[in-house]
Amino acid sequence: MGLDGGLIDPFRPTIEPSGFSSVEALHLDRETHFAAVRDMFENLDVFVFALGLTECWRAKSDGAVFPLAPGVAGGRMDAAAYEFHNLTFSEVSADLAEFWKGLREINPSARMILTVSPVPLIATYEQQSALVSTTYSKAVLRSAVEHITRTQPQVAHFPSYEVITGNHAGNACFEDDLRTVRAEGVAHVMSLFLRHYAGQDGPVSAKAPPQARETRAIPDDDKFLRLASIVCDEARLDPDAPLPHRGTSG
Repeated sequence: MGLDGGLIDPFRPTIEPSGFSSVEALHLDRETHFAAVRDMFENLDVFVFALGLTECWRAKSDGAVFPLAPGVAGGRMDAAAYEFHNLTFSEVSADLAEFWKGLREINPSARMILTVSPVPLIATYEQQSALVSTTYSKAVLRSAVEHITRTQPQVAHFPSYEVITGNHAGNACFEDDLRTVRAEGVAHVMSLFLRHYAGQDGPVSAKAPPQARETRAIPDDDKFLRLASIVCDEARLDPDAPLPHRGTSG
């Protein structure tokens, strides 16, 4: 059950804030969602995906992985039914390979661009600093991306993680919390992406961080700046909440 009494889809826990009124309504909405995703996969030219973290919660019964720890957006934590898991390089690589194989089966001409999110973990369930867990997660994800791009010619890597976190950038692309990427940082990354993958150039932004001045940035009023306000499900985690609710999303 959700926080407001409605039924929660465990694989899309925040898709309906108040929850669904019935199991039938949940299944109908899920099927509509799946149909839209299937249509997207069948007709896209390029699939762009950002990998974020490796910590996850999964069902002990069948290994199904949830985007949020049970109990965060609905339901309750049951240690007998769910377990924490931190994905390994082999598991991430296998998942990427399986997804790519499936996508190419329904869309043989599809191409894929992968990137690693520069945003650090908001919390960790491991018994260590979130900084250490972030380093592990990003290293695993970046290595898995490198592996598939070296073996699949139709898969490319875009270095958003490196652009934002590289030593050349200092902390210029992060807000004072050192986690949230500034709008200027988002603009810089998107300008590089559009320049190298879409052949689009724009005027240099006056608000761009110093390292962005050497390239062309998209205008500040461009729709891509609004990406800075998008919050992923992981942000729903409360770092001060008691365990196990501090486990990060998958």
